[in-house]
Amino acid sequence: MFNPISVSEVRERYSQGESCYDVISEFLEKIKDSRLNTFISISENEALAMAEKIDKGKLSGRLKGIPVSIKDAISTRGIRTTCGSKILENYVPPFDAHVIERIKAEGGIIIGKTNMDEFCMGTTTETSYFGPSKNPWDESRVPGGSSGGSAASIAEGSSVLSLGSDTGGSVRCPAAFCGVVGIKPTYGLVSRYGLIPYANSLEQIGPIASNVKDAALLLEIIAGKDYRDSTSVEKTFEFKLMDVSKVRIGIIREMIEKVDEKVQKETWRAINKLEELGMNYEEVSLPMMDYTLAAYYILAMSEASSNLSRYDGVRYGYHIEKEMNWNTYFSKVRAEGFGDEVKRRILLGTYALSAGYYGKYYLKALRVRNLIIQAFNKLFERYDVLLAPTMPTLPFRIGEIQDPLSMYLMDINTVPVNLAGLPAVSVPAGLNNGLPVGLQIIGKPFDENMILNVALKVEEEVWKR
Repeated sequence: MFNPISVSEVRERYSQGESCYDVISEFLEKIKDSRLNTFISISENEALAMAEKIDKGKLSGRLKGIPVSIKDAISTRGIRTTCGSKILENYVPPFDAHVIERIKAEGGIIIGKTNMDEFCMGTTTETSYFGPSKNPWDESRVPGGSSGGSAASIAEGSSVLSLGSDTGGSVRCPAAFCGVVGIKPTYGLVSRYGLIPYANSLEQIGPIASNVKDAALLLEIIAGKDYRDSTSVEKTFEFKLMDVSKVRIGIIREMIEKVDEKVQKETWRAINKLEELGMNYEEVSLPMMDYTLAAYYILAMSEASSNLSRYDGVRYGYHIEKEMNWNTYFSKVRAEGFGDEVKRRILLGTYALSAGYYGKYYLKALRVRNLIIQAFNKLFERYDVLLAPTMPTLPFRIGEIQDPLSMYLMDINTVPVNLAGLPAVSVPAGLNNGLPVGLQIIGKPFDENMILNVALKVEEEVWKR
């Protein structure tokens, strides 16, 4: 089922005279025929209408006629946006997210909304109200999460480009598990306007593609200042090829020592190949690693508790056609509308923010976050990029991990990047037992060009598929 398609391949079809309508129709059929449950909604009418405009010469741009799938946490005007939850099952936004506006302006065609963990809370897509997605390499295994449907859509070839969101690894994890490229941009580079919030201070929208250059192209298009998002910065992004033969690499010891030996093997194979190409590496320590998961989950769940308080069954979303007092109605709507994992995180976040515990947990987590930022800054005084496995294991079987704490541990190598607001990319680095292993490349703030050039070298010299 692994059959990714690049932007250049689609452009070649257009150059040979194929109509955009026919090409997009073919992708829509792939979605309908898929066994992987990658999509929640298919925007067939909208996609074909845009294809017709392109065929008539009414639209152009750098993504002209390229099918793009969108994580169902990103608002699309007139297209159902559920966030993988029953509570938003029939919600249709009246506006486009900033990133959607950018894609449409460049002629990209939104073909559908991809499956995801409910409200981005998960590592596998198993918490989705619409059922789990499956991994294109092995349908019995998870594709990662929370942007699992987006990564799987790229890997199976039902889309060419995709957008996910990354709060603690939700772009990089599925990219690693599905053998594709996923970018978590520097916090502030891409507007979050129109992204249904989980944890505002941590999350970023990021591209997923079959190769580094396609992912970089999509990042070029969605990056930039947006006045509707006060956290977005006055910066753009342009991918430029550069010589990385003398790049100084730090291998984060704590991120590689305790991972599965199969993942270790492929990671060191990739690192040794980079060394053969002239890059120098040293093992380095990130002593704050012991505290990153605790700090992350306190902060993320606290922000989730606040953000998800808006779902009350009154203004929009799931509601109950019965008269009852407000407290009973509010509780019943949320009990029926939210899944178990979302409820768990709301409860834990509310507890951390409650009187008597705010200072003990939330404020302490903020202090730890500052120490993590300082630790990364110190490492980047000596190294250009930091490398580590993206995920600690190979893709595991659907239903294999039932304990929430064991599932949270899957995020150990990805959450430090979000706490520090840094850019990172997951690029395929090898196969073990027929399953992909992702290499995570972490960079300095707004140094996406550096990490993508290193990723390109991994793609060309190590992955070579």
